[in-house]
This record gives sequence, C-alpha cells and structure tokens, in this order.
Amino acid sequence: MSEATRPDLYLVPTPIGNLQDITLRALDVLKSVDLILAEDTRTTGKLLKHFEIQRPFQSYHIFNEHKTVEKLIDRMRQGQQLALVSDAGTPAISDPGFLLVRAAREAGLVVNCLPGATAFVPALVNSGLPNDRFVFEGFLPHKKGRKTRIEALIEEQRTMIFYESPHRLMKTLEQFKEAFGGDRQACVSRELTKMFEENIAGSLDEVIAYYTQHPIKGEIVLTVAGKNPKA
Repeated sequence: MSEATRPDLYLVPTPIGNLQDITLRALDVLKSVDLILAEDTRTTGKLLKHFEIQRPFQSYHIFNEHKTVEKLIDRMRQGQQLALVSDAGTPAISDPGFLLVRAAREAGLVVNCLPGATAFVPALVNSGLPNDRFVFEGFLPHKKGRKTRIEALIEEQRTMIFYESPHRLMKTLEQFKEAFGGDRQACVSRELTKMFEENIAGSLDEVIAYYTQHPIKGEIVLTVAGKNPKA
C-alpha cells in the first residue's frame, strides 16, 4: 500500500554526543512540525536552543506513554504534524515510541522515520567483530529474568549487542564470562562521538581486567562475539 507524501508522525534521530551529527533534514522537520515529543524536555530544550528552533514541545516518556497515546493520535487526525525525539539516537530503540508508532499505523496515519544517529551501529563497526549478522539485545533486565536471558544466548552464533549503564558494566561482564567463557571476544564502546570516546576490545577476561583498573563513565554499548560453530 502506498502512503501519502505528508507524514503525520516523524521519528527524528538526535545526536548521541556530538551535536554536529544531526542532519539538515532533521533540523528542517523540527522547525516545521506542530509539536515535538521529547523523552526529557530539559535535554531536548538544550538541543532546540542550540539550533535556534522555537517550536512547542512536551514530554513523552515511558511513564506517561500509555496515557498520552490516544490524545496524540487525535491531534494527528486533526491535521497536526508531530515529531518524536529521544534524548539521544533514534527514537523507539530502547526508548519510548513503539506504542505511538503502532497506534499511528493502526489509525491509518503516515509514519516517517528519518535516518540518523544510532549508538549500536558505530559500536558494532568499531568492535572488529563479525557484523554481517548480528542481534540487538538492548538493555538486559535489571533483576528478574536477567540470568535466564543471558543463558538463552549461550548458543547464539551471531554477534550480540547490548546497552549498559556504567554502574552495571562489571556485573554484566562477569555474568557474560560465566556464561560464554573468559576467552569470548568483546568490545566496550563508551562516550561514542564525544571527545573521550573509547573502544576497548579483547577477550572478556582482558576487558574485565582493563576496567578493574580504569574508571567507567558514560553511556555504554557492549558488543560480544557469538559462539564459534566449530567450538
């Protein structure tokens, strides 16, 4: 089915660190829509101020997502164009947005996702691990189901990509070592596109040893090699 050329909802990627990574098209969209939906209005407010964009914006995050979807659908049905942004990267990837996109599609509205920054792509390419086939796992559960999820990946042969926070990185690396073995290759990418970007690659044993001696700061993408089918 062909879609109309005028989108009702734009998904607009924002820089994951370096503000110069925003696209010209993204700026044009943000300047033209009737309303910008922001994961964190403080973060988005700084972005809009930097690029001198003066458009209405409101919060749209995981805690109010279910309550606001129908109201937003009604606004788009009335002819308003909306743009959804996350704090960094492409909306709806480990961020709120899936429910709104699904509801918009079900309502017959037109959704348009712009190309742009996504943290796991540069992390995967930087890792040096096979990238012809990979699986994106996002954030692991904090508590319940965490061990089960990791154990389900023991036989996974594709390169695996995870998002992780600094204070849980060592716990995750140790759990991966227990499940996959200390010689499994991995790469920790943090502060991507920023001044202090770091990509530490090696075996899980080597990566654990490195971060035992070095501070862990910034948002992290953890890339882990899949199981060798010949092993």
